[in-house]
Amino acid sequence: MKAVKVLERVLMTIPVMLGVVIMVFMFMRLIPGDPVDIMMGDMVGISEVEMESMRRDLNLDKPVLVQLWLFLTDILRGDLGDSYVKKLPVSTLIFEHVPATVELALGALLSGLALAVPIGIISAVKQHSLIDRVGMAGAFLGISMPAFWLGLVLMLVFSVRLGVLPVQGRIDQTIELTKVTGFYVLDSILTGNGAALVSALRHLILPSITLGATLAAIVARVLRSSLVEILRADYITLARAKGQIEFLVVMKHALRNALIPSVTVIGLQVGSLLGGNMIVEKIFSWPGLGRLVVSAIFNRDFPLVQASVMTYALIFVMANLIVDILYTYLNPKITL
Repeated sequence: MKAVKVLERVLMTIPVMLGVVIMVFMFMRLIPGDPVDIMMGDMVGISEVEMESMRRDLNLDKPVLVQLWLFLTDILRGDLGDSYVKKLPVSTLIFEHVPATVELALGALLSGLALAVPIGIISAVKQHSLIDRVGMAGAFLGISMPAFWLGLVLMLVFSVRLGVLPVQGRIDQTIELTKVTGFYVLDSILTGNGAALVSALRHLILPSITLGATLAAIVARVLRSSLVEILRADYITLARAKGQIEFLVVMKHALRNALIPSVTVIGLQVGSLLGGNMIVEKIFSWPGLGRLVVSAIFNRDFPLVQASVMTYALIFVMANLIVDILYTYLNPKITL
């Protein structure tokens, strides 16, 4: 029965994805600027006839609704089109850049949770103590700091001043790594390349902390609030009355229920990790999908922008589906 519910939720993503595709398609056409003019740039000797011929080749001379229909029919055939600027299939470009973006998002998620969960638990258990006040002040600071500012500060401290962490890229250029999945950390493990693994992790630290700081701050505050309330519940008092040590009371009885609101927040923040990485990727010269989308928007590369946003939307929808499935594990009373 649960498998049927999951299948229903997956099928529900189809109209969502269709809506995203149509919105992105229409908004890209509303942005001022002609892709052909931008592609030609300052080239000398290009006649208007040649430019019109290029517009016909790209179907840009047709009405918008006709362009939309052609785009949708191409999607049904599995053809996302070719990049106007890079002259390569859009699917190839996305597959090349998605692993870097997902690896950064996972790094941000893990680093954020590694900070948020201990801070949230300790602050709830030691409510109104100095540890609680310092932890919540740090969380408030994490929410307030823009990613671009935090990234620059971390670069100045750990790269420029201390020189212990790299400032850009995914791996040292002097290290050769055999690509298997496109995820450098995983590929380093699969190929047994220890030097590549150390280099990939060192390059991942600063952008992951920068991107995960806001997530850590929000999850820590939500987890603390829910855990404080649950620790006052009657079943927690009963567990303590039975003589269970406080550590087991918190970790075994209270934490599982307290995680439900936090899981909701994490699911919503996945979109921020994916969308916010555009700024972080730009700062740290991270060769992910975010940088690719930014350059495509400026170049009015319609097919690349449309396909990239579709990819973002698909990842976001699937992440929220995973969160909903986790609900049923944390609380069996909840159904999909």
